[in-house]
Amino acid sequence: MRYILSFILAFLLVYFITPSLIKLSYKLSFTDKPTKRKKHGKETPLCGGLAMFIGFFIVYFLVNNYSITSEKIWIFIGSLLILAIGLVDDYYKTRGKEFPIYPRLIIQLIAAFIIYNAGVVFRGFTNPFTGEYLLLSKAIQFILTITWIFGVTTVINWSDGMDGLAGGLSLISSITFAGAAIILKQSESISMSLIVSGVTLGFLMYNKYPAKIFMGDSGANFLGFMLSIIALDGAFKQATFMSLFIPILALAIPIFDNIFVIIKRFKDGKPVYQADRSQIHYRLEAKGFTPKQVVTYINMVSLAFSLISIILLLIKK
Repeated sequence: MRYILSFILAFLLVYFITPSLIKLSYKLSFTDKPTKRKKHGKETPLCGGLAMFIGFFIVYFLVNNYSITSEKIWIFIGSLLILAIGLVDDYYKTRGKEFPIYPRLIIQLIAAFIIYNAGVVFRGFTNPFTGEYLLLSKAIQFILTITWIFGVTTVINWSDGMDGLAGGLSLISSITFAGAAIILKQSESISMSLIVSGVTLGFLMYNKYPAKIFMGDSGANFLGFMLSIIALDGAFKQATFMSLFIPILALAIPIFDNIFVIIKRFKDGKPVYQADRSQIHYRLEAKGFTPKQVVTYINMVSLAFSLISIILLLIKK
């Protein structure tokens, strides 16, 4: 019941505070304006990330019957940094400017290091042939953990190109992580996954096509950051060979699509972080799919990968 309550309260918080934030965004002109690359029809509030952040941490700290540990405090601080730099980036967009990449890069890496230092670390895995646990060296643990957190944060952000897309992918991934955590009996991961699911679903009520609100870089980075932490503290922590595939399959679409995008930009001689229309949702749109068809198709494929990961885990279990 506690887990269900967490999901419902997270959903309701975001659902009910979002209209007020939308009004405030219009008042402050904190809105995303249409451009050549962004083809939405009208200016749209960029406050979705703030709504999800507020909803998540109210439930995370005040509703669940857990003690406030140092790990939770550090997760909050890291998330706050991610949200803050995302809001700064979004503010620049509202003024028709581009925020420099290096401050974002530095803050995201600092936030990842905070999580690593808090003890949320990819430590090793069990050899599927011998059953022996392979503890990685500290250097490898550090590199893999920072790369994972930074990478997932980035790919969710890069997937935020159409109404309901990044939110849908995040919702599917968080529900998948919740299902895996139930199978693996990891109560903290169940709770975090369902809170993320609740806030994301609450946001999606206003972000479905045609969107009344965008999550902005603040929201996309926040969701990616939280999903990366849940994976590290859940499926990766279990460290069985099969559990390692759960986060990778659950996030398969944003991960592998954006690997393709990076390679393509590199081959074309473009800066990796230079925004363009090379992601899968833009490629599908160019082939004649409507935005709603694109989002539905990508989410269905993502759901299929997620179901495969759960089935494999159940079979191995």
